[in-house]
Amino acid sequence: MENCVYFKDTFFSSGKTDIFNGEQQKLGVLDLKSAFSSGVSIEDESGRVIVEGSFPFLLGKWVVKQPDGKELGMVKSSFALFSKKYRYMTNEQNYEIEAPAFSKEYILVDENKAEVATFKKVNGFFQASAYELKHNSNHLLTEELIAVVMGVNAIEKRNSSSASAGVGSSGS
Repeated sequence: MENCVYFKDTFFSSGKTDIFNGEQQKLGVLDLKSAFSSGVSIEDESGRVIVEGSFPFLLGKWVVKQPDGKELGMVKSSFALFSKKYRYMTNEQNYEIEAPAFSKEYILVDENKAEVATFKKVNGFFQASAYELKHNSNHLLTEELIAVVMGVNAIEKRNSSSASAGVGSSGS
């Protein structure tokens, strides 16, 4: 795939959406498996699954893997006071993903603090999250990075729903 791609979540986080380049040419498909499982697969133009991402049963970490089950890496949130921070850990390297607290722009850097990719939400208020992903990595596939972005999105949704479930739940 190309170095700059666009893709989006769907309103109910299920179904298929297209992946485009900057010239609005279709490059593949993002399949959001189910609103209940948070699993995704990234397909090429011919419909062949290249990468998948999901939360394993009872784990708070997002696993990115190939269709044959070979794990490529894992996304998990990291503690940060005034920013949003995540880690993407592969067998070869660990990456930091960070954004200021209320920002929709993220940067992914390698262990040497070299920029590997950036992604940002480019959506409106009442529509599903859409993303612009730019990368300059020879080590990570575009499809793998899309799965990482969707992992960050899934972790944020999960954290948001956990926080809202606690609102107003104190006994009276």
